[in-house]
Amino acid sequence: MQATEGRDMDFKSTEDQFSVGVYQKRDAAIVRGRGARVWDAAGREYIDCVAGVGVANVGHCNPAVVKAIQEQASRLITCSELFYNDARAQCLERLSRITPEGIDRFFLCNSGTEAVEGAIKFARMATGRKRVVAAMRGYHGKTLGSLSATWDKKYRDPFAPLVPDFVHAPYNNAAEFEKAIDDQTAAVILEPVQGEGGVRPATAGFFQAVRKACDDRGALLIVDEIQTGFGRTGRMFACEHLGVFPDILTMAKGIAGGIPMGAIGINRRVGDLEKQSHTSTFGGNPLACAAAVAAIDYLVDQDLPKQAAEKGEYFMQRLRAIADPRIREVRGLGLMIGVELKQKAGALAQAMLQEGVLVLLAGSTVLRFLPPLVITREEIDTVVAALTKVLAAAPGAEIE
Repeated sequence: MQATEGRDMDFKSTEDQFSVGVYQKRDAAIVRGRGARVWDAAGREYIDCVAGVGVANVGHCNPAVVKAIQEQASRLITCSELFYNDARAQCLERLSRITPEGIDRFFLCNSGTEAVEGAIKFARMATGRKRVVAAMRGYHGKTLGSLSATWDKKYRDPFAPLVPDFVHAPYNNAAEFEKAIDDQTAAVILEPVQGEGGVRPATAGFFQAVRKACDDRGALLIVDEIQTGFGRTGRMFACEHLGVFPDILTMAKGIAGGIPMGAIGINRRVGDLEKQSHTSTFGGNPLACAAAVAAIDYLVDQDLPKQAAEKGEYFMQRLRAIADPRIREVRGLGLMIGVELKQKAGALAQAMLQEGVLVLLAGSTVLRFLPPLVITREEIDTVVAALTKVLAAAPGAEIE
C-alpha cells in the first residue's frame, strides 16, 4: 500500500513537531521493507545499506520472523522473568548454541546500551574492582555507564561528569593496553571491529595480547558484539576471526530480526550473580524471544554468516575497483564495510539517497555500509554503480 507525497510530508511535519529533535534525520519517510529493500511513503524504492544500523541482518520483514511474532502475539506478549516462559527458554537455549566457547548463561534486555550497562555491573560485581579500560574511537552506547566507555567527546562532554574509573587506550596498540590494565582493573571492553569509530577491524595479535593481560591481572574481557554479531562479519561473532573468547559478551541489533532486544552472555569466570542485582521489566519478554528464535534459526539454516563473508568480499572488491582519487581506503569484515574518503562524506551520503541507496556515516570521512545479509550481488552492483555515479558528479570542492 502506497501513500501520496502529501501524506509523506505529514509524517515529516508531525515528527518534527512532536519529536525532541535529537536525531539528524534524512529526507525520507520509510514505511515498508522487504529483504534488502525499503520503500518511502511516496512509493520510492531504496536499497538499504543502513538496515536499522545493522539490525535487519535476516532482511526486513523476514517471513519466518513475521510468522513467529504473529503467532506469539496471539498467545502471550509480556511475561516478567519472575516466571518461567516457553519462548524465553527456547531463546536462551538458541543463544547457548551459537555464542563463543564458554559463554553459557545469559541476561536478556532490550538494547545494546543496556547490555553494556549490565556487563559493566557484572564485571564489577564479579571482580570487586571498579576500573574499566576501553579503546579510543570505541563506541558502546549513550546511557551514562556505556557513555563512560564511549570515546567521542561530542557525545561525552555535554553529560560530564560521567561514571568514574574509566580510562581509554589506543585501539590495536597492545603495549598501551598492557600498561593500562592493572590489578585494579575490573574489565576491558572492546569491539572486534570499531563501527562508529570508522569501521576499523582489530588485529588478532592485539586481541590476543589483551586477553593474556586480562588473564594475568585478574580482569575480565568484555567483547562488544552489538554491531558485529549475528553473522555480520562473516562469522556468527566477530571474535571468532581473532581466536579470542570473552568472559562477557554484549549483543543486540541483529539478535531478533528487528524487534528491540539485547543480551549479555557470561562465562564461568564471572561466577554467580546476586539475586535482584540487575533486572529488566521488558527483558526476556515472549514476543522478543520468539522473534529471536526465528531470526537465529534463519541465520543458521541459511548460513548467513558464510553469505556475509562471500558477499562482503565481493562488495569490497567492487568498491576497491572504483577509480577515484578521493577514496583513501576500503576496509571492513564481511558485510560491515567502510569507505574512507580524503574529505568529508556527508554530501555523498545525501547524494546516495537521491540515487536510491541508503548509507551511514562512521565519522566525518567514512561511508559505512551495513546491508541486510540477504542482499544479492545484483543489489551490491547497483550500490557500487550509485557510488561511482555520485563521485563522478561531485567535484571535491562541493563535498562537505
